[in-house]
Amino acid sequence: MLSSLWTGISGLDANGAAMGVIGNNIANVNTIGFKGSAAAFSDILSQTLMGTNGGNQIGRGVKLDAVQTQFLQGSFETTGNATDMAIDGNGFFIVKNPDGGQFYTRAGQFIIDDKGYLVNPDNLVVQGYAINATGQVATNLSDINLSKSISNPKMSSLVNLSVNLDAGATVPTTAWNLATLSSDMYNYTTSVTVYDSLGGAHPVSIYFVKTAANAWTAHYVYTDSTGTQQEAGTQDLSFGTDGSLTTDNEAAINFASLADGATTPQPITFDYGDGTAGGGTGLDQTTQFASPSVTNLINQDGYQSGSLLSVTVDLDGVITGLFSNGQTRQISQMALADFASPWGLTKMGGNLYGESHASGQPVINKPGTGGVGTIHANALEQSNVDLAAEFVKLITTQRGFQANSKIITTSDEMLADVVNLKR
Repeated sequence: MLSSLWTGISGLDANGAAMGVIGNNIANVNTIGFKGSAAAFSDILSQTLMGTNGGNQIGRGVKLDAVQTQFLQGSFETTGNATDMAIDGNGFFIVKNPDGGQFYTRAGQFIIDDKGYLVNPDNLVVQGYAINATGQVATNLSDINLSKSISNPKMSSLVNLSVNLDAGATVPTTAWNLATLSSDMYNYTTSVTVYDSLGGAHPVSIYFVKTAANAWTAHYVYTDSTGTQQEAGTQDLSFGTDGSLTTDNEAAINFASLADGATTPQPITFDYGDGTAGGGTGLDQTTQFASPSVTNLINQDGYQSGSLLSVTVDLDGVITGLFSNGQTRQISQMALADFASPWGLTKMGGNLYGESHASGQPVINKPGTGGVGTIHANALEQSNVDLAAEFVKLITTQRGFQANSKIITTSDEMLADVVNLKR
């Protein structure tokens, strides 16, 4: 009879612990990346009354056998932060503390700290693979740092132009002379900014001089490093009777002394769209029609150095930066860790998990490879706790607790009856 008391106590203990698991799930219903847990019960070794027949065994109660984490996918919440990330599938983000301790999390609430590192709310640094300026991805994990990301300058080597030169223009009566340059020496002028090998910007003025009925000469004028105006060279343009460009005589124009320390001379090809060596884009079509001279399009392939303005993250976890010079470049790639038994991970608090003997060692891969999921940027994974299911468990656990308390009170009444037999 006394055994029923201990059986009831075991039921109180087990259901009380289960209530703690349910309460923790409900408390974390709004915790980003939280994975709910489930209580698993098992019976206690039975007592054999007689013989070896299993039917003669009486159970001795229940115990909380395990608390199992449920690694089901949580739903996604869209955010306005480009560094917020959610994992669609298996895997964990990898973060490190200053002491070198490595942890794992499903919570992708990341920000950039004052040193440029990508960190979680507890200032643990996110790990990934660095990508250099040539696009080569590192093979070793490292801290993701975005402040060190710059866009290197590119030297101008090609200028594409689309202009219309007035077919009704007359040949200037004053010969071209840069030293005494005046408006009666040319018919039309435009300009373009080119960049040297250090990213320095240099305006180049292009003066168009009509030399015959269907012939023009372009003069390229710039200011050298000493502040003196120089003419880098000329280029002859020829047109057909229908106004189309027949040849632009493309050849590299050498610009000397654009800036101290820059590549010199710097060769730049000016392509007016005759489809030859300059690699016309299809937009750079120069004409000679009977309408005022005008520049329709002008661009060049150089740019200055740039600092990071913003980032985007794709499904493969590649972080791409947009720089102040208008260029984009891949900076880093996220890394995800997976485990043979994620249920064996140790909960560390702060949405973190730690490796254990039961979990096995982490297998680290790039998103979308090796069985790990993909990355969704501007999103966070919500808790996978189902409130309706937890409330049902809450009711059944409460009833289980009440029922076991009744076992204790009933057993007590039976003991009281035994005591009263003496009377």
